Amino acid sequence: MTESDAVPVADATTSADFVRSLARGLAVIRTFDGDPAELSLAEVARRAAIPRAAARRFLRTLEQLGYVIATADARFRLTPRVLELGYGYLSSLSLPEIVQPHLDELSHRIGESVSVAVLDGDEIVYVARAAARRIMSVRITIGTRLPAAVTSMGRVLLAALTDAGARLNAADLVAYTPRTRADRAELLAELDRVRAQRWAMVDGELEEGLRSIAVPLHGSAGVAAALNVSTSTARGTAEEVRAELLPALQETASRIDAELRAARV
Repeated sequence: MTESDAVPVADATTSADFVRSLARGLAVIRTFDGDPAELSLAEVARRAAIPRAAARRFLRTLEQLGYVIATADARFRLTPRVLELGYGYLSSLSLPEIVQPHLDELSHRIGESVSVAVLDGDEIVYVARAAARRIMSVRITIGTRLPAAVTSMGRVLLAALTDAGARLNAADLVAYTPRTRADRAELLAELDRVRAQRWAMVDGELEEGLRSIAVPLHGSAGVAAALNVSTSTARGTAEEVRAELLPALQETASRIDAELRAARV
């Protein structure tokens, strides 16, 4: 945050119910944007656009309440307790509501469609999606179901189960393309690899020309869903696509994981 990014507090308001001291206190909290993580009294006062004396009182109050901690060199930083301030909002959100902003951002950044799905029996169900362009002949929408065994998200979700073998026994292992892994033993071996590496790639097994990569999303009770990016095989080789897209996928998953756990999803 620069000086031009200061968090000003209105000097006047038309509402008699406006509590200016509360607005100033919230402005002090908002000055901590992580850049840098620790701020001096002067920096807080400048960013919040309030006098140093007022900034000192707010910081000391926040310190006594456990939201701020003072360092040995007279700087201040937030404590994890500030997460309580957003917990009520987060806890009211559903999985799709939490992930959608992240999907929109990732899809825009990489120029590909991204989705989140959950497991239901031997199928995955799409619960959130940001579509960059249509690359599948079958239109994907919220609620679309696909066989878990031949999808990247399905394999990530199956790999997290202790009864993955039983799920595959129940699944109708169909060869959708010449590349489809329709052999149960081969699929179980692939799930072992997915479990170890914590991501899955499906290359032309559901539809020729379609490649997808998926990673797990973790909630408070373990793997809650899967996140994937779908692209065309024309984008590059499998290794090139993995090197380019997997880090972005994992980064987004990490941010979603933090919100899911905070919301206890």
